Amino acid sequence: MVEYRVKEESKVIYVVGSVKEKLEWKDATVVSFTLVICGSITYHLWYAMVNRMKDVVVIGVSGGSASGKTTVANRIKEAFKDSVELLSHDFYYLPHDELSFEERTKLNYDHPNAFDTERMINDIKALKQGFAIDRPVYSYKEHTRLADTVRVNPAKVIIVEGFLIFENANLRSTMDIKVFVDTDADERVIRRIVRDVNERGRSLESVITQYINTVKPMHELFVEPYKKYADIIIPRGGKNDVAMDMLIHRIKAILAES
Repeated sequence: MVEYRVKEESKVIYVVGSVKEKLEWKDATVVSFTLVICGSITYHLWYAMVNRMKDVVVIGVSGGSASGKTTVANRIKEAFKDSVELLSHDFYYLPHDELSFEERTKLNYDHPNAFDTERMINDIKALKQGFAIDRPVYSYKEHTRLADTVRVNPAKVIIVEGFLIFENANLRSTMDIKVFVDTDADERVIRRIVRDVNERGRSLESVITQYINTVKPMHELFVEPYKKYADIIIPRGGKNDVAMDMLIHRIKAILAES
């Protein structure tokens, strides 16, 4: 174990094995230190992990099922072009390969236990520190995670989207701005029916049954009560031009301050 002290901070940094995996920074700006290996090779490592994390804005977009979260996320992506990456909580549904297709259709996908949220939290932290991640891929038609992954590179703006993302305190703590998309329940039901039948290969009967048995009761338990953690509530979703302009202006202001 090699021990270093950060100048002016009186903090001890422990370097064990891989530097990028073991170093943890909080308040330092740019840290410079020298590591000597075998008494002959000197490495000068300039590490600005905290500054890098400050350069990233993480926006949490939550709301009920089919409330318009994707529309809000797309409006943000349009404003910032290539500087945006999207992580949907749906990507992190747990795999259930051990179950038959029929058994998987009966699971409750609207409960927090349906998600690998810990992996999502770790992926967000890695992106904020400047490291690429390989996110999982979920199939709505097969009701399980696929073997494929998708590479996600660091970006100035990271959108974290999902109806349960405010329920988990550790996940909430990764977000700089928390947005709740507030849409009338009747409108959300209609949108969900159209989306799931046309895009996800579901039958009308299965969509209605799922809504009554899990979507509505889980919304009342794990979505609506956590709206209080939102910094911004957007009625009518991404079609609310005034709210979207204010949100985009705020994101630009945070980036300008970093």
